[in-house]
Amino acid sequence: MPGPSYPSAAILSALVPGLGQAVKGQAAKTAEILTLGVLIAAAWYMGYAFTGPFTPTLLYLLTPLAILVWWMRQVRDAYVSSSRESLFPVLPRLSRGSLDIQIIGLLFLFAVYSDLYIIQTRPGYELKILGSTLPGTWGILAKAQSPILHGLIAVGLIRLKRWGLLVYSVYAAWGIVNALVNLAVLPGPHRIRIIFIVSLAVFTAYLWWRRRGLTA
Repeated sequence: MPGPSYPSAAILSALVPGLGQAVKGQAAKTAEILTLGVLIAAAWYMGYAFTGPFTPTLLYLLTPLAILVWWMRQVRDAYVSSSRESLFPVLPRLSRGSLDIQIIGLLFLFAVYSDLYIIQTRPGYELKILGSTLPGTWGILAKAQSPILHGLIAVGLIRLKRWGLLVYSVYAAWGIVNALVNLAVLPGPHRIRIIFIVSLAVFTAYLWWRRRGLTA
């Protein structure tokens, strides 16, 4: 038999995202809905305020699609769900366990937005790959891989999924190799590259040590 429905909560969430969940006492879920809304708005602002390589994608594809999915899902959840489980797992939650791993995932979520900011505000920024740069569209795709990988790692670690560690491990291995080559062939100063290598090694060692906190 179908479960109970909450039409009044759905109407509230349709008007003010997260409000339907709030009146049902689902505070953590409400916080996740509002946080994701802020993150989507921030991504849209990156496209609106700065003319960069990702402007058309942010303004006309990714953020409109994300807004539609976010709004529809939280309205449907307000209507049909009495569960307090995560709807959009973008925040660390004690109920999942392994809060330390989730916080590392949150750091990678912040990295997505620092990537977007750097790329959008500095259109001439060129990502160094094995000591060189890629021209045109290939250069834009090379820049895009950074926020995409950071986002995948963030979601995987916040949700405590083993695939998050797998994606992180590939990212770390490539990042260390790339940074070492850049360190060897590019002129200094190399302070940021050295910090990047050391931080990747530390995070990699810690996550593999804590891998039992991840689920399938």
